[in-house]
This record gives sequence, C-alpha cells and structure tokens, in this order.
Amino acid sequence: MTLLPGQAGLPSPNPSKSYWLQAPSKTLVGHRSTPDLPQTADVVVVGSGITGAFSAHFLKKGLNADGVGARAGESVVLLEAREACFGATGRNGGHCQPFVYGNSPSVAAFELANYHFIRDLVKKEEIHCDWIDVTGVHAYLTPALFEAAAATAERLKLSHPNIAKGLEIVRPTDSKRLAELRIPDTAGAIVQQRAASLWPYRLVAYILENLLQSFPPSEFNLQTNTPATSLTRLCSFVESESKWQVTTPRGTILASQVLLATNGYTSHLVPDMSDIIVPVRGQIAALLPPQSREPPELNHSYVFASQQSATAPWRDDYMVQRPLHSPVNPAKGEFIFGGARGLARDKGLSEWRDDEVEPDVSQFLRANLAPPLDLGAGAEASPLEAEYEWTGVMGYSRDLHPWVGAVPGSLGGGEGLFVSAGYTGHGMPNAVLSAHCAVEVMRGLKRGESGVDYMLPEEYALSEERVERVRGGDTVEEAQAKDVWLEAFPGLRVQ
Repeated sequence: MTLLPGQAGLPSPNPSKSYWLQAPSKTLVGHRSTPDLPQTADVVVVGSGITGAFSAHFLKKGLNADGVGARAGESVVLLEAREACFGATGRNGGHCQPFVYGNSPSVAAFELANYHFIRDLVKKEEIHCDWIDVTGVHAYLTPALFEAAAATAERLKLSHPNIAKGLEIVRPTDSKRLAELRIPDTAGAIVQQRAASLWPYRLVAYILENLLQSFPPSEFNLQTNTPATSLTRLCSFVESESKWQVTTPRGTILASQVLLATNGYTSHLVPDMSDIIVPVRGQIAALLPPQSREPPELNHSYVFASQQSATAPWRDDYMVQRPLHSPVNPAKGEFIFGGARGLARDKGLSEWRDDEVEPDVSQFLRANLAPPLDLGAGAEASPLEAEYEWTGVMGYSRDLHPWVGAVPGSLGGGEGLFVSAGYTGHGMPNAVLSAHCAVEVMRGLKRGESGVDYMLPEEYALSEERVERVRGGDTVEEAQAKDVWLEAFPGLRVQ
C-alpha cells in the first residue's frame, strides 16, 4: 500500500535481535490457536504486547476481583503481525518507573497505580519475570534542568505529599549522597522510591499463556504472524449490527468490536491518526560490565537527562542492570542502556522499522555510560562490549499523553473501534491500566464504575475536542525541535 506522510508501515519481518527475546516461550512461538483464521469474533484485539495481552486478560477475566466486565462465552481473537510480544514491549528498557514529579498529579497517581497493580500481580501469581524493586534515580547533567526539576519536586511535595512520598532532592552540594548513588559528577538528582526492573517479555508471556490455558480457542484465540493490514466498517441499517472487517494476508475476520493495541503502528490502520501518534525509533544495548573485576551490583533504575548545548545533543538516556542471580535466565549483570536519540537519523522520528541499529547511536551507548555513572576505577577508559543491540518503535503522542477510548468517525473510526496507544516512550508505567480503562469504555462503563480505585486521567481520554485542540499546537516534529525535556514534561518548566 502507498503510505500517507507520517503513516506507519507494518512491523519489519526481520527485526533486530532484542536481549529480552533471546529465549522466547515455546508455547507462544508460531502459535495459532486454530489452523485457520476465525471468520468472526465478538472482539478482535490487534497487537500482543503489554497493552494487547492485558486487554485480552481484562476482557476474559474481568476488570476486578469480582469479574466485572467479563462475558461468558465471548470470543476474543488476538492478532499479532510477528511473534507474540515481539514489538515494543519485547524491545524496551526493562524498567517500570512512574515519573511522579514531571506530570500532573492525576497522571502521576495513575502511573503509581499502574506500578502497584503490576507489582501486586507479579507477587500474587508468582510470575517469573525478574521483578525487582529498585530506587529510581534521575541524574541531571545540566544545572538549569536540575533546578527546574528540583523546583517542580518541591512544589509537588507541598501540594500532594502522598504522591511525592519518598521523593528525595539531591543537590550538587551533597557530594556524599551523589557518590552513594554512583553519580558523583552530575548537577544533581531526584530520587524516587517506587520503581522496578523486570523482564517485560516474560510478564506478557505469562499473561498470554495463562489465557491459552484458561479458555478454549472458541473464547480466546491467538493468531501470530498475522498482520492486520486494513480495517473496513461494514454498516447495517441497525447500527448495533454493524461490523468491522479486519483484513489480513490469511483472510478477513468480522468483529463487533476492535481494539487497537498497536502503539507506534496505529496510523497504519487509522491513517487519520498519522499526525497524532507518530512512530519513533529508539535504540538499546545490553552492555557487559567491565571484565577486570566483579561487576558492581546497582540497586537503581537510572535516567540521565541533559539539555542540548552548542557542543552536545540533549540526553534522555535510561539504564537498569540485570540481576546477577536470575531464576529466569543466567545473567551477567548486564547494563540495559538505551537512549542517544539525539544522534539518531532524524531523531528516530517517523521511523517504524526496527530491523537495524544505527552506528552513531551504538558508539555513544557503548562509550557514554561511565561517566556519568561511576562503575569503578578504569571503567571509563574504554567502551563497554555490547552483548545485544536492538531497536524498537515507540508511539509518540502529539500532546505527549496516551490516547485511550473510542475512535470517532472524524478519525476514520466509528461505533465499535477503540484504541489504547501513544505512550511516548513511557508505556510500562501506563499500558496495563490504560488497557483496563479501554476495556471499561468497550463495556460501556463510566469512569470508576468497574469498582477499582483508579480512573483514567482526563488527559488520556480520546475525544474530538482533544483532537481539535492538539492539532492547533505543535506537531511531534516541531515539539522535538525545541527543548526536549521541558517540552515533554511541562511540570519541569520553571514557573
């Protein structure tokens, strides 16, 4: 098909090899619950990452412990263009860290609820995904950006102490604390107590395997290597009897409802959203610790942030360390280090292919973890060896917030089409409960009616008014040309 300007194509058939996908589930690889694609379904979910998997989970098992929203016998078909969870979730940075002081209080509360939901589920179900509670450390490399972050954190501590619980501001004068955090030469840091590292693919694999074990193919049907290539609304004189036709290379399927859990690829199926959710490619490396000594054991999830200068690009890099002793996979204490998008071709904007790694970004990631991170004497003398290097496609939202809800006719949607996408590189603290709220909308429930103690932030709700408002502002490309950090997180702007 001929793509419109900014429209995403289909996922690459031969993606770069992600660290997280080195030992995929034997149950899920090549899985098709039925040899042939079902001709009909009550619900089709497109995309099998964290949003798609948890959407199917909530559709089949309900929205709370009482099973609110579950419908006995309902058929749910989950379509995946490649192998299950081989998209952004299987290619991300491996951490779940709410950004409590860089967002509005309602968004911060939602991200914290998302974090606690996953944490509690992993513990309750004993999911072997290497979930480890860590401290989130935001290390600022430029003084002006740190001062903006510190001022924002101070305001949040005064206005919403429950949300800001455990928030620590480490000023550059506190050299001892910065050294303890292993970032001695930075301009300051904000420390968050609620963060985690995990193996994201293993979490999603557990959810999908559990659904396959719990329901027959007539109720939950997973079809991998089956890309959805187009959507068509087949109208009936009775609106409730209208269907969506989902076209794939293996045939078509008719459904009363379709949920797009497609993030950066959303515009491929809804071209009118090409300017609203833009594909952006990021790059990550699994770096081996310095080999001259025992690897350091870091108990933090790091973000390294700086503003652009005349001599250096902006930085929004992130890093977690794999555990030295993992029940999931033998680990070497690898540093999962991503970012350096300022060096990528066109900053990765409008790039929907994840089949290559860029040499300039690769070189930066190998050589620029230490410093700012202190890995011990001599660690900064030479680049670290990369065990894996890969890319993944994020969905950047025009107003930086996810889009969750019914897709209106003005965007090429209509009755029965829904979306949960556009996480702007911040999906792990948002996607599970965004999927939950999308299913609430599909079930016709109003905010809060499912009986849980969290609600979708108003900033995330899809509406025609929101579409009109964001189209009156900067495009994603225009916003990215400005100060990336202050544009991305308005809470950091000096007020």
